[in-house]
Amino acid sequence: MPQRVLFISNGHGEDNHSAYVIRTLRELAPDLDIAAIPIVGEGNAYRRLGVPILGPTQVLPSGGFTYVNRWLLLKDIQAGLLSLSLRQIKAIRRHGPQFDLVHATGDSVGQTCAYLTGRPFISFISCLSALYEGHLQTDFVMRFVVRSPRCRAIITRDPYTATDLKQQGFEKVHYGGIPSLDWLVPQGKDLQLQPDVPMVALLPGSRMPEAVRNFKLQMQFVVEAVRLMGSTVQFRAALVPTLMQELGAIAADLGWQYEAGRLTYDLGEGAIAAIRCYDDAFNDIICDTTLVIGMAGLAVDQAVALGKPVIQIPGQGPQFNYAFAEAQDRLLGIAAQTIGTGPATTATLVEAAHCLHQTLNDPDYLTACVDYGRDRLGTHGASQRIAQLILDNLQSDRFAVPSNAPAAERGTITP
Repeated sequence: MPQRVLFISNGHGEDNHSAYVIRTLRELAPDLDIAAIPIVGEGNAYRRLGVPILGPTQVLPSGGFTYVNRWLLLKDIQAGLLSLSLRQIKAIRRHGPQFDLVHATGDSVGQTCAYLTGRPFISFISCLSALYEGHLQTDFVMRFVVRSPRCRAIITRDPYTATDLKQQGFEKVHYGGIPSLDWLVPQGKDLQLQPDVPMVALLPGSRMPEAVRNFKLQMQFVVEAVRLMGSTVQFRAALVPTLMQELGAIAADLGWQYEAGRLTYDLGEGAIAAIRCYDDAFNDIICDTTLVIGMAGLAVDQAVALGKPVIQIPGQGPQFNYAFAEAQDRLLGIAAQTIGTGPATTATLVEAAHCLHQTLNDPDYLTACVDYGRDRLGTHGASQRIAQLILDNLQSDRFAVPSNAPAAERGTITP
């Protein structure tokens, strides 16, 4: 029988990390049998790859971000969080023993789920970093789980955290990186850019309807930026398809015009604010841009890792609010600038426009961000490093199971 690997993840960004590792695994070992149990959301990153999802899924109000707003936890409970969690644990206990190895991506929740399978597992703590506070504080549950003999490796997203954990006495620590960077190369999309004019990328996030609210704020920001800077900058928006489909209604709501992927707003006296929007050009936009207006998580991390500076405008959440943006500030260091301390107002957007103007006219800062992002978040090759670690562990004698072992240990139970 082919060897089997189960991916467990507790977040949308975590799903994406795992999906990129799966893509590389399929290239290196196409015979592997891979399945997933996403704890948060519907697991769309897995579904797009055709990866079987073994547990129940449900979109809850918090989107998995109860830590930035504890009131959202109550809403999640009202929406069925406890029942969902119980059914997911049952699925983990039922299906987990059928797999040779489990790969868990996320915080204590994801790692505990991997532990509950009873199988050997690899722990990718992608959302945890010593860069937030200078030292990674792990909770009791995390320490217990990753120090279990069944935890074969602890993988970090940045090199600083790997060094910090080793200094704390954790064993089996490996620097992994950001898997999506390996696939973040231009695809040749024509962005209709004017030569020698700085391009600014708008990243409103991917979760609906929050992404709609975020993009409306970014459109208003563009108006303020054009009032201040005129046509000395051009804007390109990287949107998810569901948001792209809403552009006509969004334009009508804000008094803009929309036609064939282009949003325009007449400021009078010949001044026009314009945004070209794409739902299939993220790689090209993020690679070609000079600066990012970010209201997202993983996408902003990717931009900084490529050496792009980021200006963050807090929204209403549940994901991208001030608490999240402030945490991103600490993670990303000098490469990120957050404007305001709460949901953006008109004054916030005007301040952000001035920040954009100053940043684009600071060549020393722009140059510093290039090397800084790479040094802080690491290099390409994460999906290859993590996939190879999975394969090495699958081939290890530590996973040899006697032929007379129970069927559950041999991985021969059918779903």
